[in-house]
Amino acid sequence: MALADICGLSENLFNDTKFSNKDFQADVIKYSSNFDNHYQLAAPPFENPCEGLEKILANGANDGIKIDFDHGTTTLGFRFQGGVLLAVDSRATGGQFIGSQTMKKVVEINDYFLGTLAGGAADCVYWDRVLTKECRLYELRNKERISVAAASKIMANIAHEYKGAGLSMGMMLAGYDKRGPGLYYVDSEGSRTAGSLFSVGSGSVYAFGVLDSGYRWDLTDEEAQELGRRAIYHATHRDGYSGGIVRVYHIKPTGWINISNEDCMDLHYKYQEEKLARLS
Repeated sequence: MALADICGLSENLFNDTKFSNKDFQADVIKYSSNFDNHYQLAAPPFENPCEGLEKILANGANDGIKIDFDHGTTTLGFRFQGGVLLAVDSRATGGQFIGSQTMKKVVEINDYFLGTLAGGAADCVYWDRVLTKECRLYELRNKERISVAAASKIMANIAHEYKGAGLSMGMMLAGYDKRGPGLYYVDSEGSRTAGSLFSVGSGSVYAFGVLDSGYRWDLTDEEAQELGRRAIYHATHRDGYSGGIVRVYHIKPTGWINISNEDCMDLHYKYQEEKLARLS
Protein backbone atom coordinates (compact mmCIF):
# COMPACT_ATOMS: atom_id res chain seq x y z
CA MET A 1 0.00 0.00 0.00
CA ALA A 2 3.05 2.27 0.08
CA LEU A 3 2.47 3.60 -3.44
CA ALA A 4 -1.23 4.14 -2.68
CA ASP A 5 -0.30 6.12 0.43
CA ILE A 6 2.09 8.33 -1.52
CA CYS A 7 -0.52 9.01 -4.19
CA GLY A 8 -3.21 9.61 -1.57
CA LEU A 9 -5.60 7.00 -2.96
CA SER A 10 -8.68 6.20 -0.94
CA GLU A 11 -8.54 3.03 1.16
CA ASN A 12 -11.99 2.19 -0.16
CA LEU A 13 -10.40 1.16 -3.44
CA PHE A 14 -8.87 -1.84 -1.64
CA ASN A 15 -11.73 -2.71 0.72
CA ASP A 16 -14.84 -4.06 -0.97
CA THR A 17 -16.94 -3.94 2.19
CA LYS A 18 -16.59 -0.16 2.49
CA PHE A 19 -16.52 0.61 -1.19
CA SER A 20 -19.49 2.57 -2.53
CA ASN A 21 -20.48 4.10 -5.83
CA LYS A 22 -20.10 7.57 -4.30
CA ASP A 23 -16.50 6.86 -3.29
CA PHE A 24 -15.78 5.45 -6.72
CA GLN A 25 -17.11 8.56 -8.46
CA ALA A 26 -15.06 10.79 -6.17
CA ASP A 27 -11.86 8.91 -6.99
CA VAL A 28 -12.61 8.92 -10.72
CA ILE A 29 -13.17 12.68 -10.69
CA LYS A 30 -10.01 13.25 -8.66
CA TYR A 31 -7.60 10.99 -10.52
CA SER A 32 -9.16 10.57 -13.97
CA SER A 33 -10.41 14.04 -14.81
CA ASN A 34 -9.57 13.52 -18.48
CA PHE A 35 -12.50 11.06 -18.70
CA ASP A 36 -14.82 14.06 -18.73
CA ASN A 37 -12.45 16.69 -20.10
CA HIS A 38 -9.79 15.40 -22.48
CA TYR A 39 -7.77 18.59 -22.04
CA GLN A 40 -7.44 18.20 -18.27
CA LEU A 41 -4.91 15.59 -17.21
CA ALA A 42 -4.55 14.44 -13.61
CA ALA A 43 -1.52 16.15 -12.04
CA PRO A 44 1.00 14.28 -9.82
CA PRO A 45 -0.05 14.27 -6.13
CA PHE A 46 2.39 16.94 -4.91
CA GLU A 47 2.69 20.71 -5.08
CA ASN A 48 4.31 22.37 -8.09
CA PRO A 49 4.22 19.27 -10.36
CA CYS A 50 6.62 20.77 -12.92
CA GLU A 51 9.32 21.49 -10.34
CA GLY A 52 8.74 18.19 -8.54
CA LEU A 53 8.99 16.22 -11.78
CA GLU A 54 12.36 17.82 -12.58
CA LYS A 55 13.70 16.79 -9.17
CA ILE A 56 12.49 13.21 -9.61
CA LEU A 57 14.14 12.94 -13.04
CA ALA A 58 17.37 14.50 -11.78
CA ASN A 59 17.46 12.13 -8.79
CA GLY A 60 17.38 9.19 -11.16
CA ALA A 61 20.95 9.93 -12.20
CA ASN A 62 22.05 9.56 -8.56
CA ASP A 63 20.19 6.44 -7.47
CA GLY A 64 20.60 4.62 -10.78
CA ILE A 65 16.86 4.35 -11.42
CA LYS A 66 16.37 6.25 -14.65
CA ILE A 67 12.80 7.40 -15.21
CA ASP A 68 13.33 9.71 -18.18
CA PHE A 69 14.06 7.18 -20.94
CA ASP A 70 15.87 8.13 -24.14
CA HIS A 71 13.50 8.29 -27.10
CA GLY A 72 14.38 7.32 -30.64
CA THR A 73 12.67 7.30 -34.00
CA THR A 74 12.92 8.65 -37.53
CA THR A 75 10.06 10.45 -39.27
CA LEU A 76 10.14 12.76 -42.25
CA GLY A 77 7.81 14.78 -44.41
CA PHE A 78 8.12 17.12 -47.37
CA ARG A 79 5.93 19.05 -49.76
CA PHE A 80 6.39 18.78 -53.51
CA GLN A 81 4.37 19.35 -56.66
CA GLY A 82 2.37 16.13 -56.10
CA GLY A 83 1.26 16.94 -52.54
CA VAL A 84 2.87 15.88 -49.25
CA LEU A 85 5.01 12.79 -48.66
CA LEU A 86 5.37 11.25 -45.18
CA ALA A 87 7.68 8.36 -44.30
CA VAL A 88 8.32 6.82 -40.87
CA ASP A 89 9.94 3.83 -39.20
CA SER A 90 8.14 1.61 -36.67
CA ARG A 91 10.55 0.93 -33.78
CA ALA A 92 9.48 1.95 -30.27
CA THR A 93 12.21 2.03 -27.63
CA GLY A 94 12.56 2.70 -23.92
CA GLY A 95 16.19 3.55 -23.37
CA GLN A 96 18.26 0.66 -24.74
CA PHE A 97 15.29 -1.71 -24.88
CA ILE A 98 13.16 -2.27 -27.99
CA GLY A 99 9.52 -2.29 -26.98
CA SER A 100 7.98 -2.85 -30.41
CA GLN A 101 9.01 -3.24 -34.04
CA THR A 102 5.54 -2.59 -35.43
CA MET A 103 4.54 0.74 -33.86
CA LYS A 104 2.30 2.71 -36.22
CA LYS A 105 3.77 6.22 -36.16
CA VAL A 106 1.28 7.74 -38.59
CA VAL A 107 -2.09 8.78 -37.15
CA GLU A 108 -4.89 8.94 -39.73
CA ILE A 109 -6.85 11.97 -38.48
CA ASN A 110 -9.21 12.12 -41.45
CA ASP A 111 -9.16 11.28 -45.15
CA TYR A 112 -7.03 14.33 -45.97
CA PHE A 113 -5.01 14.84 -42.79
CA LEU A 114 -2.23 12.82 -41.13
CA GLY A 115 0.00 13.20 -38.08
CA THR A 116 3.33 11.57 -37.24
CA LEU A 117 4.68 10.46 -33.84
CA ALA A 118 8.08 11.20 -32.33
CA GLY A 119 8.96 11.35 -28.63
CA GLY A 120 6.81 9.66 -26.02
CA ALA A 121 4.43 7.27 -27.78
CA ALA A 122 1.71 7.63 -25.13
CA ASP A 123 1.82 11.44 -25.26
CA CYS A 124 1.69 11.61 -29.05
CA VAL A 125 -1.06 9.00 -29.46
CA TYR A 126 -3.24 10.53 -26.75
CA TRP A 127 -3.08 14.11 -28.02
CA ASP A 128 -3.43 13.05 -31.65
CA ARG A 129 -6.67 11.28 -30.69
CA VAL A 130 -7.86 14.46 -28.98
CA LEU A 131 -6.97 16.41 -32.12
CA THR A 132 -8.89 13.89 -34.24
CA LYS A 133 -11.98 14.52 -32.13
CA GLU A 134 -11.61 18.31 -32.47
CA CYS A 135 -11.19 18.08 -36.24
CA ARG A 136 -14.34 15.96 -36.52
CA LEU A 137 -16.32 18.38 -34.34
CA TYR A 138 -15.14 21.30 -36.48
CA GLU A 139 -16.29 19.47 -39.61
CA LEU A 140 -19.73 18.78 -38.14
CA ARG A 141 -20.21 22.35 -36.94
CA ASN A 142 -18.92 24.17 -40.03
CA LYS A 143 -19.79 21.67 -42.80
CA GLU A 144 -16.20 21.76 -44.09
CA ARG A 145 -12.85 20.21 -43.19
CA ILE A 146 -10.53 22.04 -40.84
CA SER A 147 -7.41 23.56 -42.41
CA VAL A 148 -3.97 22.16 -41.64
CA ALA A 149 -2.95 25.52 -40.16
CA ALA A 150 -5.90 25.59 -37.75
CA ALA A 151 -5.42 21.99 -36.65
CA SER A 152 -1.72 22.55 -35.99
CA LYS A 153 -2.60 25.65 -33.96
CA ILE A 154 -4.90 23.57 -31.75
CA MET A 155 -2.08 21.12 -31.09
CA ALA A 156 0.42 23.91 -30.39
CA ASN A 157 -1.98 25.47 -27.88
CA ILE A 158 -2.35 22.12 -26.10
CA ALA A 159 1.43 21.64 -25.93
CA HIS A 160 1.98 25.18 -24.65
CA GLU A 161 -0.56 24.64 -21.84
CA TYR A 162 1.42 21.63 -20.58
CA LYS A 163 4.88 23.09 -21.26
CA GLY A 164 7.31 21.87 -18.61
CA ALA A 165 4.91 19.22 -17.32
CA GLY A 166 6.88 16.31 -18.77
CA LEU A 167 5.27 15.85 -22.19
CA SER A 168 7.59 14.56 -24.92
CA MET A 169 6.30 15.24 -28.43
CA GLY A 170 7.77 16.18 -31.77
CA MET A 171 5.11 15.63 -34.40
CA MET A 172 4.43 16.64 -37.97
CA LEU A 173 0.91 17.47 -39.10
CA ALA A 174 0.32 17.24 -42.83
CA GLY A 175 -2.71 17.47 -45.05
CA TYR A 176 -4.41 18.91 -48.09
CA ASP A 177 -6.96 21.72 -47.82
CA LYS A 178 -8.26 24.71 -49.82
CA ARG A 179 -4.82 26.31 -49.67
CA GLY A 180 -3.13 23.23 -51.07
CA PRO A 181 -0.61 20.93 -49.37
CA GLY A 182 0.29 21.91 -45.80
CA LEU A 183 3.05 20.70 -43.48
CA TYR A 184 3.67 21.83 -39.89
CA TYR A 185 6.02 20.80 -37.08
CA VAL A 186 4.70 21.00 -33.49
CA ASP A 187 6.59 19.94 -30.36
CA SER A 188 6.02 19.72 -26.62
CA GLU A 189 7.59 23.15 -26.05
CA GLY A 190 4.63 24.70 -27.83
CA SER A 191 6.52 25.70 -30.96
CA ARG A 192 4.73 25.54 -34.31
CA THR A 193 6.61 25.86 -37.59
CA ALA A 194 5.39 25.69 -41.17
CA GLY A 195 7.80 24.35 -43.75
CA SER A 196 8.41 22.31 -46.86
CA LEU A 197 10.75 19.67 -45.40
CA PHE A 198 11.14 18.23 -41.90
CA SER A 199 12.76 15.21 -40.33
CA VAL A 200 12.22 14.46 -36.64
CA GLY A 201 13.85 11.96 -34.29
CA SER A 202 17.20 10.48 -33.36
CA GLY A 203 17.79 9.27 -36.93
CA SER A 204 16.83 12.57 -38.56
CA VAL A 205 20.45 13.57 -39.20
CA TYR A 206 20.90 10.51 -41.42
CA ALA A 207 17.58 11.09 -43.17
CA PHE A 208 18.51 14.72 -43.86
CA GLY A 209 21.69 13.52 -45.55
CA VAL A 210 19.59 11.68 -48.12
CA LEU A 211 16.90 14.35 -48.40
CA ASP A 212 19.33 17.22 -48.92
CA SER A 213 20.88 15.47 -51.89
CA GLY A 214 17.66 14.31 -53.53
CA TYR A 215 14.86 16.72 -52.61
CA ARG A 216 13.45 19.18 -55.14
CA TRP A 217 9.99 20.61 -55.75
CA ASP A 218 9.40 19.04 -59.17
CA LEU A 219 9.77 15.41 -58.04
CA THR A 220 7.41 12.94 -59.64
CA ASP A 221 5.20 10.87 -57.33
CA GLU A 222 7.38 7.79 -57.76
CA GLU A 223 10.60 9.73 -57.16
CA ALA A 224 9.20 11.35 -54.00
CA GLN A 225 8.02 8.01 -52.62
CA GLU A 226 11.38 6.37 -53.27
CA LEU A 227 13.26 9.33 -51.76
CA GLY A 228 11.26 9.11 -48.53
CA ARG A 229 11.60 5.33 -48.37
CA ARG A 230 15.36 5.42 -48.98
CA ALA A 231 15.90 8.21 -46.42
CA ILE A 232 14.14 6.25 -43.67
CA TYR A 233 16.02 3.10 -44.62
CA HIS A 234 19.42 4.80 -44.27
CA ALA A 235 18.35 6.17 -40.88
CA THR A 236 17.36 2.68 -39.68
CA HIS A 237 20.69 1.35 -40.94
CA ARG A 238 22.75 3.88 -38.95
CA ASP A 239 20.57 4.71 -35.92
CA GLY A 240 20.07 2.02 -33.29
CA TYR A 241 16.84 3.61 -32.08
CA SER A 242 15.20 3.35 -35.53
CA GLY A 243 14.12 0.26 -37.40
CA GLY A 244 11.27 -2.11 -38.14
CA ILE A 245 8.88 -1.30 -40.97
CA VAL A 246 9.30 1.66 -43.31
CA ARG A 247 5.86 3.15 -43.94
CA VAL A 248 5.26 5.64 -46.76
CA TYR A 249 2.15 7.83 -47.10
CA HIS A 250 1.30 10.21 -49.93
CA ILE A 251 -1.28 12.99 -49.45
CA LYS A 252 -2.91 14.18 -52.69
CA PRO A 253 -5.83 16.52 -53.46
CA THR A 254 -8.06 13.42 -53.38
CA GLY A 255 -6.80 12.33 -49.93
CA TRP A 256 -4.01 10.27 -48.44
CA ILE A 257 -2.78 6.90 -49.73
CA ASN A 258 -0.69 4.32 -47.90
CA ILE A 259 1.94 3.59 -50.54
CA SER A 260 4.02 0.88 -48.89
CA ASN A 261 4.94 -0.90 -45.63
CA GLU A 262 8.27 -2.67 -46.12
CA ASP A 263 10.63 -4.23 -43.61
CA CYS A 264 13.93 -2.35 -43.45
CA MET A 265 15.80 -5.67 -43.70
CA ASP A 266 14.12 -6.42 -47.03
CA LEU A 267 14.99 -2.92 -48.24
CA HIS A 268 18.61 -3.45 -47.18
CA TYR A 269 19.04 -6.51 -49.41
CA LYS A 270 17.11 -4.83 -52.22
CA TYR A 271 19.35 -1.76 -52.23
CA GLN A 272 22.48 -3.89 -51.85
CA GLU A 273 21.57 -5.87 -54.95
CA GLU A 274 20.92 -2.65 -56.87
CA LYS A 275 24.29 -1.29 -55.78
CA LEU A 276 26.15 -4.43 -56.82
CA ALA A 277 24.34 -4.44 -60.16
CA ARG A 278 25.46 -0.86 -60.84
CA LEU A 279 29.05 -1.61 -59.90
CA SER A 280 29.18 -4.67 -62.13
